[in-house]
Amino acid sequence: MMMVSDDCLVECNIDDSDEDDGEQVNTPPPPPEFASKASTPAPKAPTPPVAPPTPESTSPVSRDPNNINQHLKVEVSDVLAEPATPHSIDQVWIYSLTGFERTRIWTYRCLSLLFAVPFAFLCGLFIAVLACIHVWVLVPCLQLSYTFLPCLRSLCLCAVNVFVSPFCSSLALCCSQIAVSLSNKDWSPTKDKDAV
Repeated sequence: MMMVSDDCLVECNIDDSDEDDGEQVNTPPPPPEFASKASTPAPKAPTPPVAPPTPESTSPVSRDPNNINQHLKVEVSDVLAEPATPHSIDQVWIYSLTGFERTRIWTYRCLSLLFAVPFAFLCGLFIAVLACIHVWVLVPCLQLSYTFLPCLRSLCLCAVNVFVSPFCSSLALCCSQIAVSLSNKDWSPTKDKDAV
């Protein structure tokens, strides 16, 4: 950033008052660092950057942004409810709700403590194995088959033309002389009526 020298600045009096009473407005003198022909102050030593404060959690982080587990969002009112007329004692209701919530939360926390890390490890291992098989086995086999498929196609066509086609042609010639004819001589509607 470049600063303008004080020698380049010109001081001008601006009178934008519409009054003609001849009063002169006394303007205060400029601060010493902006006064003309004053020595420029020495530059200050740079202050070290201050670490930004750690952000407070104002809103909870969404751990399910795609709503995969929407069906697992169970509230107390989805499980426990009392009808309008027969009520239990208020303290019993409050302790029941508190017990339900705390049991649900702490059971989930304990089970996730036991199973989350190993299961996440197994899922990561499974995904890594699938990715490795895809990259190093499946795609190269497909690319090789696309490369050698025209050769294999011509080889298969030759085998079909040499072995299968003559057999099917001769079988078709043998079967072409077979004729099936149906007649109504053997079937008589009167015989069926007498049988009943």
